Amino acid sequence: MDCKFNTDLGVVTVSDEVIVQVAGYAALNCYGIVGMASKRSTDGIVQLMGRENLGRGVRVRPSGEKVDVDLFIIVEYGISISAVAASIIETVKYQVEHLTGIPVGRVNVCVEDIRV
Repeated sequence: MDCKFNTDLGVVTVSDEVIVQVAGYAALNCYGIVGMASKRSTDGIVQLMGRENLGRGVRVRPSGEKVDVDLFIIVEYGISISAVAASIIETVKYQVEHLTGIPVGRVNVCVEDIRV
């Protein structure tokens, strides 16, 4: 579902895919992340996704006038998970709101794996 908002000049429509890309790139630029994760539904194995498959590690859901962003990440071993998650939440929320103009309600970070 695309997000729409009104301006003085007309209606702006932002595709969900754009929000997914912005959130994915913002998360990957945070310290301590090895990559985005994707679970195969058949066997539950976690896969490391590259920059070309960001959509599998990011889920965007509309929540009234705002959007909620779910991120599935793989964290580097030895890094504080809570510090990485706090950094991701702040960065993703700021980047999505700044670049798309759509307010973010929640950013949920799901740590799927830890890699050395």
